[in-house]
Amino acid sequence: MQKMIVSVLGKDRPGIIAAVTRILFETDCNIENVSQTILQNEFSGIFIVSIPDHLPDAELHRRLDQALSSMGLHVYEKWIVDTDEGTLRDPGEPFVVTTKGPDRKGLVAAITGILAAHRVNVTNLQAVFKGGDDPNANIMIYEVDIPSNTDQAALRRALRDKPRNSIWIYRFSIS
Repeated sequence: MQKMIVSVLGKDRPGIIAAVTRILFETDCNIENVSQTILQNEFSGIFIVSIPDHLPDAELHRRLDQALSSMGLHVYEKWIVDTDEGTLRDPGEPFVVTTKGPDRKGLVAAITGILAAHRVNVTNLQAVFKGGDDPNANIMIYEVDIPSNTDQAALRRALRDKPRNSIWIYRFSIS
């Protein structure tokens, strides 16, 4: 079996996940991973699926598009190609970086720029922007993996030196 990413986007409504997963089941696909969220009133779902060798990708697209376009949804597929570069990245240590403060353009770019400069991988990002100047109204939560050879003190300094942001770094445990 080959793997494919199936992305579904559109106005949220009940039954979207049921429609997608029913078609995947009927076409003998296996769901390996799902990430789904509602952003404002827009649905966003990403499914990693194993596709049986006997299923033409055009048939899967046709079935998904036929069912989902009638719901006002857009579907995109992309094959996952195993690059097998032989190098595994350092999974690092999991942390949570939380920012809290007034919203402004470029905030996410500034924080992720600092993280990237320290080779920190963002594995999940949740942001709630309510607008305005109330520092308690805007929160971003970055789940990150910090490589074992990263200077964590330098990373903390870089994040704390960013103007107009209060940033806290919390370590979380994995059971």
